[in-house]
Amino acid sequence: MSDNIQVLIIEDDFRIAEINRRYVESLEGYMVQEVVKTGEEALTYLENCMSRPQLILLDIYIPDVKGMELFWQIRHHYQDVDMIAVTAANEAATIEEALRGGAFDYIVKPVDADRFTQSLKRYKQYRSFFIAKEILGQRDIDSVTGNYHLTESSSTNANLPKGIDPITLNDIRDLLKSNKEKGITAVELSKLIGTSRSTARRYLEYLVSTSEIHTTLKYGSVGRPEREYMRRETYEQNEEYKK
Repeated sequence: MSDNIQVLIIEDDFRIAEINRRYVESLEGYMVQEVVKTGEEALTYLENCMSRPQLILLDIYIPDVKGMELFWQIRHHYQDVDMIAVTAANEAATIEEALRGGAFDYIVKPVDADRFTQSLKRYKQYRSFFIAKEILGQRDIDSVTGNYHLTESSSTNANLPKGIDPITLNDIRDLLKSNKEKGITAVELSKLIGTSRSTARRYLEYLVSTSEIHTTLKYGSVGRPEREYMRRETYEQNEEYKK
C-alpha cells in the first residue's frame, strides 16, 4: 500500500478541480485518489471505495447540497477522514462552523499557491506526529496545533515577521545543514520546497538578517551572477581555508 496521503477532491468546477489535482500531486507524499463534482458522487464514492482517503479538499458551494450539509454528512459518517475547505464561501458564520466542526484548514478562493503549500505541509506533519508516536509531549502538541509561541524551544517564532512560516523556516534550516559544504540559490531552494522564487528568497533573506547565513556571488558561464546563500559557519570556514 502506498505511503502517500490519499486525497479526495470535491469540486464542481472541472477546471479548478484539475488545477487542484495537478497541484496536489506535484507535492511529495500526496496522491489524488478521486475527483468528484457533486455531493451525491462524494458520498457514493466514500461508501464504496476500497480504502478511504485520509484527506478531502472540499468546496462548500456544491450545487446539489445546501450550505454545510455535505461537510456534516462526511463528518458524521467518516470521522477518520480529515477535511480542508477550499472554497469561495467566505461568510464568517460558515468559516466558524467549519472550524468548529473539525476542518483542518479553511482556504478561500482564489487560492494562493504558497498558502496551499503551507496547509498541505502542515497536514503532512500533523499525520506524521500521530503515526510516529504513541505519546506526544507538550512541545509536539504545540507544534501540531500551531501554538509555537507557547513552547520554550520555539519562543523566537512569536517574533517572526509576516510571511515567514516557522515550519517552512525550519525545513529550510535543515536543508542548509544537509547542504553544508556548498551554498544554495533562491531558484534551487524554490524547487526543493515547492514555492515561488520570491518566497524562497524571502526566507533566505530573513536568515541573512538573523546572521544564520551569508551570501556570496555564484558565477555561471553566461548571464549575471546569482546570489548564493551559505550557512555562516560554512562560509567562515571556507574563508579561513582560503587564507
